[in-house]
Amino acid sequence: MAATLILEPAGRCCWDELVRIAVRGLVPEQPVTLRASLCDEKGALFQAHARYRADARGELDLERAPALGCSFAGLEPMGLLWASEPEKPLLRLVKRDVRTPLAVELEVLDGHDPEPGRLLCRARHKRDFLPPGVAGRVRGTLFLPPEPGPFPGIVDILGTGGGLLEYRASLLAGKGFAVMALAYYNYEDLPKTMDILHLEYFEEAVNYLLSHPE
Repeated sequence: MAATLILEPAGRCCWDELVRIAVRGLVPEQPVTLRASLCDEKGALFQAHARYRADARGELDLERAPALGCSFAGLEPMGLLWASEPEKPLLRLVKRDVRTPLAVELEVLDGHDPEPGRLLCRARHKRDFLPPGVAGRVRGTLFLPPEPGPFPGIVDILGTGGGLLEYRASLLAGKGFAVMALAYYNYEDLPKTMDILHLEYFEEAVNYLLSHPE
């Protein structure tokens, strides 16, 4: 029987949703290497991999089987997704356009590093940042949950890198919050640096959110 990679939920889910990863059809006690790969919006490659060993039935379930080393070790069911590292040093995985998913390629290879063998099976999984039904775009971006409100409100000011970063706000909206991802410099007509910041700008964002019917 050929090896099969099983993902639950299959095909697609939200970025912060748990994914069960399992492999069926292996040889009993077979050593394998699992590898996860994804590219960011600029084409930079991020990867994680870990060694595993199938059980006596030729099955592997990452919720029960500990990783034997590489990018991480121990019982880490989501390790292949959180432990991804950039191919080029010092890069950081940042999702700027939350309207499109990140696609993760998962592969099962025969044997262990440093020379894992042939490809046994693979699967592709899309990870969304914008849950179905979450919508809304203002200056910055206002994300609303799909169900009727009112909702607790958050103004999300993320980091000091400038621009508009929406990924955390979109995920929080999927958890029942009305969230405004607020750009405050180096975006469109806003100041290009952080030298001078006007508190009235942030107050205006808070007042807008408070006045929103949802």
